[in-house]
Amino acid sequence: MSPQRTTGPRGPTGPSRSRNNRPGRASPATKPAEPRDSGPQRIAKLLARAGVASRRDIERMIAEGRIALDGNALTTPATLLTSLKGVTVDGKPVAPPAAARLWRFHKPAGCLTAANDPKGRPTIYDRLPAGLPRVMPVGRLDFMTEGLLLLTNDGELKRQLELPATAVVRRYRARAFGDVSQAQLEELSEGVEIEGIRYGSIDANLERRTGRNCWIELALTEGKNREVRRVLAYLGLQVSRLIRVSYGPFTMLDLEPGAVGEVQREELFRFRQTLK
Repeated sequence: MSPQRTTGPRGPTGPSRSRNNRPGRASPATKPAEPRDSGPQRIAKLLARAGVASRRDIERMIAEGRIALDGNALTTPATLLTSLKGVTVDGKPVAPPAAARLWRFHKPAGCLTAANDPKGRPTIYDRLPAGLPRVMPVGRLDFMTEGLLLLTNDGELKRQLELPATAVVRRYRARAFGDVSQAQLEELSEGVEIEGIRYGSIDANLERRTGRNCWIELALTEGKNREVRRVLAYLGLQVSRLIRVSYGPFTMLDLEPGAVGEVQREELFRFRQTLK
């Protein structure tokens, strides 16, 4: 077991300390950009790039008869097209895809990462400022989880950022109640199985402790539902606050809760060069 790591105390929203871009691995080397596809492509991919919805949602919309080509409802997401000319969604023409853009959103606690909620609870779209184009969240944050949520107008970029194969690191800070040792946290680097669900490697560090209350830093490369809360509960900890502080190289900077800031296109371009 490696020796206990220590850090100086910080407030609950302070920046995470610098580490490698991936848990247990060096940062990936930059590689040349791959050219965009120029031939016929599946309609689900084209519509995702145009920001209509995720590929999975588009497949569902096709099954529901909501997507048509030249007035005829499509029956398969495998339809190949070179453009979106003549394509409609719910009877409305689809605009050509705009350049991929990415925004930081400081998600407050108490809102869902969803377009709507049958129970009437507030969603992120109730909190987003006016004037944004149609955007989709990259991954999700739980109702009570706060912090960095990336938004994009490009379905392919969303997919790239979410795919487990790209192994983009998400960093969190958790305030929890209970007893845990650094040695227990370090065992999470081997992954853990909880109620039949396998969670991958987590780089966890006991940041500071006051009595039985503690702050824990965590870095992981997957986004399973309620993963951080479930893993810490498995260790006997009760999480009272959970903050995502970064997603890949993107942090919240000084955004106030509910505020949005666009990532500079040069920064986004450089990051996309590093993706698998």
